Amino acid sequence: MVKGSWESIDERPIPAWFDEAKFGIFIHWGIYSVPAWGPKRDSVDVSGEAYAEWYGSAVHRGGSQYEAFHRRVYGDKVKYEDFVAGFKAELFDPDRWAELFRRAGAKYVVLTAKHHDAFCLWPSEYRWNWNSKDVGPGRDLYGELSQAVRKTGLQMGAYYSLLEWHNPLYLRSPGEYARTVMIPQMKELVEAYKPSLLFTDGEWEHSSEVWASRDFLTWLFESSSVSGEIVVNDRWGQETRGWHGGYFTTEYGEVGYGPEGQVLTMSRERKWEECRGIGTSFGYNRNETLDDYMTEREVIHLLIDTVSRGGNLMLNVGPTADGRIPVIMEERLRQIGDWLAANGEAIYGTTRWRRSAEGDNVRFTAKGDAVYAICLRWPGRELALEADGLPDEPTVELLGWPGGASLSARKEGGKLLIALPDIAEAAGDGFSRPAYTFQIK
Repeated sequence: MVKGSWESIDERPIPAWFDEAKFGIFIHWGIYSVPAWGPKRDSVDVSGEAYAEWYGSAVHRGGSQYEAFHRRVYGDKVKYEDFVAGFKAELFDPDRWAELFRRAGAKYVVLTAKHHDAFCLWPSEYRWNWNSKDVGPGRDLYGELSQAVRKTGLQMGAYYSLLEWHNPLYLRSPGEYARTVMIPQMKELVEAYKPSLLFTDGEWEHSSEVWASRDFLTWLFESSSVSGEIVVNDRWGQETRGWHGGYFTTEYGEVGYGPEGQVLTMSRERKWEECRGIGTSFGYNRNETLDDYMTEREVIHLLIDTVSRGGNLMLNVGPTADGRIPVIMEERLRQIGDWLAANGEAIYGTTRWRRSAEGDNVRFTAKGDAVYAICLRWPGRELALEADGLPDEPTVELLGWPGGASLSARKEGGKLLIALPDIAEAAGDGFSRPAYTFQIK
C-alpha cells in the first residue's frame, strides 16, 4: 500500500467516538445571515438554489429570485460584501449555545469556520480584514464557541469550504490557490483550535489532485496535533464523495454520486452521516414559515431512522446575524433532548441490528445483549415482531415507563408478541411521545 494513496487514507479507521455519538449539531452562520433570504424550495428547480447561505453567489445570477429580492430590498449599489457591517453578533452568548446543544442530547458541534464567500469566523492570517475579528463582530467567533462547547463535554468540529466564490487567485489558478492559501489555512485552523472533526465542502468544482487533498490528509493523519482523534468526511474532490476520505455524507436525503455518475446507496459498508436543516435551508432564511420546518415528530423520526441504518444525524441550526438561535429551532432541539433523555440508551453507542426496520412503524438498534425496537407510533395493546434473531424468553421493558415494570412476552407462530400497557393510564404523566422504545434482552 503506497503511503499517501487513497487506499492508505481510506484504510484509516474512523475514530470510535464519532460512531458512538450518533447526533451532532451543524451551524451555518456568517455574512449571509444578514440578508438571511432564499426562495421557497418548491419554487425553484434546483434544490441548492434555495439555500440562504448561497446568497453571495446567487444574487449575481441574472433573472434569479435572489437578484430580484436584492434589487427590491437593497438596491443596485449594495454589494454582498457590504453586509459585513450588519454582521455584529451582539447577542451571541457561546455558553448559552453550548448548553442548548448539550441539553438537546448532541455529542458534537460543527460550525462554519469558512463558507464559500471566504469570510472566516476566526482571525485567519490568510484572510486579513475578511474575518470576524478584524471586521463585523470584532470577535473570534469560532474560538469562543469551541471553548464553550468543550466545557460542556461535547466534541467541537469545523466546516471549511475548499472553494471561494470571488477569490481572483482561485478563479485564475485553483491549483496554486490550493497550495498557497487553502492548505496552509486549513493547517492554521487545525493547529489553532484542534477540532475533533473537519467537514470540508465545495469539492465538486475540481478533482482531489487539484485540491491536493491527499497531501493534506496525509499530514493531518500523520503529523498534525489531532492525528489520532480527528474525523473527516468524503468531500475532497469531485470524484471522492461516497468513495474516499472518511465517513460518507448525505444532504437532505440525497446520497450523492460516484465517479461514474452512479447514485450511491446506503448499502455501502461505510460509516455515514445525514446533514440537513430543521427548515429547508442551512443558513437562516427569513422567507421560511412554520410549514417549512420539521415538526417535533419528524425530526425525532429522522434521528431514529438514520441511526437504525448505521448513520449519524447532524441537524443544522441557522442563527441570526445578531447571534440568536431562532426560537423554533431552539424548541426542536429541546424536544429532541427530552426524547433522548428517556430513550437515548437505544441511540448512543448502538450498532445496526440484523435488520434496520420492520414495516413502516418499527426501527431497530442493538447494543451489548439488548435489541431495541423503536416504534414510531404506539402499536396498540400488543406489539408483534418477527421472531427471527430475538431471544426465546426475553426480558422486555418500555423505556421511560413509570415504574419500569417488565412486559409480558411470548413467541407464537414465528412472532414475538409483547403485551403492552394501557398508554392512556400514563398520559397524565406526560408519557405520550413521538416514538416508543422497547428494550429486548
